[in-house]
Amino acid sequence: MKQIVLLFGLITLMTVTANAQKRRSSSGDFGYENAVGLRVNPWLVGGTIKHFFTGPHAIEGLVTTNVSNRRNVTFTGLYEYHIAPFPKPEFHLYFGGGAHVGVYDRRDYDYDNYWRHGDGTYVSAGLDGIVGLEYKFKNIPLVVSADLKPYFNFNGGTHFVGEEIGGASVRYTF
Repeated sequence: MKQIVLLFGLITLMTVTANAQKRRSSSGDFGYENAVGLRVNPWLVGGTIKHFFTGPHAIEGLVTTNVSNRRNVTFTGLYEYHIAPFPKPEFHLYFGGGAHVGVYDRRDYDYDNYWRHGDGTYVSAGLDGIVGLEYKFKNIPLVVSADLKPYFNFNGGTHFVGEEIGGASVRYTF
C-alpha cells in the first residue's frame, strides 16, 4: 500500500511539473501559485499539492499513510481560504474544509468489527476541516505550514480526535 502512495505522489509531481507554465500568479499577495511537498506528524507521512486558483482561494490534495499501522492510505481534497492578518506578509492563516476517502486495515482502525467480521480492509469516506498557519520564504521557493485537520468518518472507526489530527508541511513553490 505504501508503494501505491509513493507511486501516486511521483505521478502527481511529474504531471504538475510537465503542465506548469510560466504565467502571472493568481495567488494575490501569497507569493506562489503552486506548491508540492511532504506532510508529516509523528505517526503520519504523505504528499501534499496545493494550487491557488483565484486570489486567496486554494485547493489542496493530500495522500497520506499512518506509519504506525499496517495497511492504510487516505486521499483528501480540501478547499482553503487564506488571509494575511499579520504585519509581515510572509505569514498567513488559512481555513477551510473538504472530504476524504480512506482504505484501512480493519484490525488497526476498526478493532470492534475485526472480531465480528474478521481480518481485511474497508473503505471509509468522511468530512475534514482545516485551520493552519503558513510561512512563505522570500528568497527561496519554499513554504512551511502547521495545521489542525480534524475529520469524521461516515463508517468504520471515527478517530476524529487523535494522532492524525495535526501536521506540518514543507512544500516547494512554483
